[in-house]
Amino acid sequence: MRFRNRRHAGQELAARLLERADSGDLANVLVLALPRGGVPVGAEIARALKAPLDVLVVRKIGVPGAPEIGVGAIAGEDPPLFDPVGLAAMHLSEDKLGSEVARERTELHRREYLYRAGRPAPPVAGHSVLLVDDGLATGVTARAALRHLRVRDPLRLTLAAPVGSPRVVAALREEADDVVCLHQPSHLRSVGEWYDDFAQVSDQDVIAALRELHPTA
Repeated sequence: MRFRNRRHAGQELAARLLERADSGDLANVLVLALPRGGVPVGAEIARALKAPLDVLVVRKIGVPGAPEIGVGAIAGEDPPLFDPVGLAAMHLSEDKLGSEVARERTELHRREYLYRAGRPAPPVAGHSVLLVDDGLATGVTARAALRHLRVRDPLRLTLAAPVGSPRVVAALREEADDVVCLHQPSHLRSVGEWYDDFAQVSDQDVIAALRELHPTA
């Protein structure tokens, strides 16, 4: 299963989620997208479900000199969540990543301020939360986001993504009440290979989606 772009992926995910609309799993639903790539996907879901859209900013902690290789993640003011397997593979320890954590925390705050313009994070308690990303390769950012949300007492916590590693999807089922992943190829090298168009999403794209789909943005 391939997707033309993130909008198409969001429409396909929305169709799957709408099948569950009568089950009660989507009562008082709130769509939270992981920016930036998860936002176009989440926007299509929010439109289909007639639900508000907001963002949960999570930052990947990368390897020094190779930031694209994620070995951890941070959400909000939570302590960093590290992947012990990834750390071991890169011969790293948590105490060697302090500068990377500080850098990503600064960027997290910058994006939260930019996207919300001072608006507080939406309340999670009592909502069925749909956490949306454009793919699940390592799962480290999704895991940090799910743990951040779980302690805020959502009514139900569902992770939704168009494509993901079967191993990662299985592991994340321990963190969420449900994981909806349309395509789980046995060998997932990168999320982008399952999209015809995987162009970078800009900050302005995120802001525009929030202005359209968040009632007070």
